[in-house]
Amino acid sequence: MLAIDVLKWPGVNQAFIFSFFITLALALVIIPFGKRRKPGTPVSWGEAMVGSLYVFGVMFLAYGVVPHQWIDHADKNLGWRKDKILNGPFDILKPKALGGNFPFTLSYEALRDIIAVAIHGVYIGVMVFLFIWWQKRGKEATKELETSTYGRPLVRKS
Repeated sequence: MLAIDVLKWPGVNQAFIFSFFITLALALVIIPFGKRRKPGTPVSWGEAMVGSLYVFGVMFLAYGVVPHQWIDHADKNLGWRKDKILNGPFDILKPKALGGNFPFTLSYEALRDIIAVAIHGVYIGVMVFLFIWWQKRGKEATKELETSTYGRPLVRKS
């Protein structure tokens, strides 16, 4: 029987994968907490300090640790350096300087940095979603009133 250890494959880094998913989980834990806490409840000084420390920790992981782990993995495990040229499948990204048709030279280091920016973008999207969700929690959707042909709301007398 052939035993394959998925975590030993060359493209898998346990530190990056763990930090990426634990940061997402820590960020999304805010949703059940927000559903449990009623909007408008007064916040004590201690609760505010604990909440701000938690959010700072999640943001530190999201914008500091996770991108660092990706860059470290790409440099050490994958060997994505500036001198390693990205040619793409069927040499469609092969630069003109090396006999291809692509107008400029792309290195794996540039791809590494683009992926790091995409990681930042994912976490910015998650944070914006959570901030908007937190502000809108507890608000009910207002019912639209029927309007007349002039655009005014129709009010029925009971």
